[in-house]
Amino acid sequence: MKALVLPGGSLNLPEALRERHGLTRGGEVLVEDTGEAIVLRTLDQAVARAQALSRRLVAGRSGASVDDFLAARMGDTGAE
Repeated sequence: MKALVLPGGSLNLPEALRERHGLTRGGEVLVEDTGEAIVLRTLDQAVARAQALSRRLVAGRSGASVDDFLAARMGDTGAE
């Protein structure tokens, strides 16, 4: 699949690709330069990727959940 880079630097993605990824009315994408490639991700894709990574990093660790963090903060506030 080809895309066209316009003279001003805009990238024209094929319609089928935009539709598949929910970019039918425009929208923001995050651009990652890996050094070997340029990777485009929708904001939803980036959030899902970050969530999956954080789940892997904290899996099975006690005290690592948001609920644990909030409980600790409440404890800190009550101790002052």
